[in-house]
Amino acid sequence: MSKDNWKEKFSKLKERDINFSNLSKIKINPLYTPDDNKDLDYDKDLNYPGEYPYTRGVQSTMYRGRLWTMRQFSGFGTPKDTNNRYKYLLKHGQTGLSVAFDFPTLYGKDSDDPFAQGEVGKCGVAIDTLRDMEILFDGIPLEKISTSMTINPPAAMLLAMYIVVGEKQGVPKEVLTGTIQNDMLKEYQAQKTWIYPPEPSMRIITDILEYCTENVPKWNTISISGYHIREAGSTALQELAFTLANGYTYVDYGIKAGLPVDTFAPRLSFFFNSHLDFFVEIAKYRAARRIWAKLMKDKYHAQNPKSYLVRFHTQTAGCSLTAQQPENNIIRTAFQGLAAVLGGTQSLHTNSMDETYALPTEKAVKIALRTQQLIAYETGAANTIDPLGGSYYVEALTDKLEKLTFEYFDKIETLGGVVPAIEKGFFQREISRSAYEYQKALEKKEKYHVGVNIFEEKENVEIDLLKIPEEVELDQKKSLKKVKEERNNSKVKKTLIKLREAAENGENLMPRILDCVREYATLGEMCGTLKEVFGIYKEPIIF
Repeated sequence: MSKDNWKEKFSKLKERDINFSNLSKIKINPLYTPDDNKDLDYDKDLNYPGEYPYTRGVQSTMYRGRLWTMRQFSGFGTPKDTNNRYKYLLKHGQTGLSVAFDFPTLYGKDSDDPFAQGEVGKCGVAIDTLRDMEILFDGIPLEKISTSMTINPPAAMLLAMYIVVGEKQGVPKEVLTGTIQNDMLKEYQAQKTWIYPPEPSMRIITDILEYCTENVPKWNTISISGYHIREAGSTALQELAFTLANGYTYVDYGIKAGLPVDTFAPRLSFFFNSHLDFFVEIAKYRAARRIWAKLMKDKYHAQNPKSYLVRFHTQTAGCSLTAQQPENNIIRTAFQGLAAVLGGTQSLHTNSMDETYALPTEKAVKIALRTQQLIAYETGAANTIDPLGGSYYVEALTDKLEKLTFEYFDKIETLGGVVPAIEKGFFQREISRSAYEYQKALEKKEKYHVGVNIFEEKENVEIDLLKIPEEVELDQKKSLKKVKEERNNSKVKKTLIKLREAAENGENLMPRILDCVREYATLGEMCGTLKEVFGIYKEPIIF
């Protein structure tokens, strides 16, 4: 049968009365054929895994050589509480650590700060000084474990603490492996944890880039994050475009700071969301690899092939989880985790079913980890590389996302680049508009969320929850007070003065921060010192 004959036959049949499009407003055709891929050049657009432009994967063997890192994001209460959770997860097969910090830590505040009242240890682990970091990684050999830390404004301080814990364990900083998120651009766009204005923040980031390039060569200095952009309400397309635009901005600043691109670009990594629009998610990862490789080669003239690679961690979509029928979240997470694997992720966190209510219980987090293990060992998804490569549908989506991403790049360029676009509220408006339109679509039942606006039930949800007792805050404050009493406060004061001087005269901040950390200066003291020089950021009002 010819295509025209099939289309004529199809046109006479009845379809469901819904809008066949994805959340990125890409219309989905009823069928994809070779005609949708007629301009596809295999060598130029796809090529083999581990070969430019890396559409099919960044390694030649992918999961046939090594499975992705199963890195569950966790942290709560005191450092001792979280240390116990890490040991539990490692015992059950987790292969990397990912640290979640509480709100005071994310904002560079100490647990005894009035700002922190009621929030200590609630949404992550509280870290005030080196002593806390020592407890957090007690009994965990840093030379064998890769650690990711989701921290942004105070990233330099937390990295310094980790380096010094390594020193105390006898682990040279040259062998430490892991990642700090350290992605301030997306904070201004979406997640909203910030301390300093954009330019000083970019100065701190480039200081970290420079220091780690010379001293901590296996460390990923920035995890360029689309995850939080998506959680704030963006589409998959916006997540892709804004994340890559941010990444190129970090490259620009690194070069401006005098670093040759190939000295730091290979240690940049990425962090993406995996939502429920299954095939769009897979196409998003494939497009990201191709776009990044093309511009790193053609625009930035990188010579090292490792500078072309999008190595990325994925987390399943927290914003897709529902308080209604929470067991459904196990299934959502499984689909999202599978999409990440089929898209070629290097590392994966799967959310727990109870996270709309609280931080996960041990039972819930074990189910989430087992979900990854089922994908790895039972589905066969890891048996071949890029199993959906060549799919008419997936290749057409990949091409479409690439095309639309470059259109966003052009818009951002007309605004003067990423930082000026942030100051003008461009990203904030785009994300908020998408979030609003999605909510309207749910309310009109143009899109569905099972258990929320379709297949609803009257139910009394009864699941065990992890509750953080008030004693956690009291214990953390008591511990902090003890550190302040036992440390050499004269030395602390001297190191903080030196840190301030470095901020004023343009010296690289990392050595001075390390000096402060070794003397048990608090996170709040170090961040407060920099605030005196850099000031604080106030977001423009966006309508």
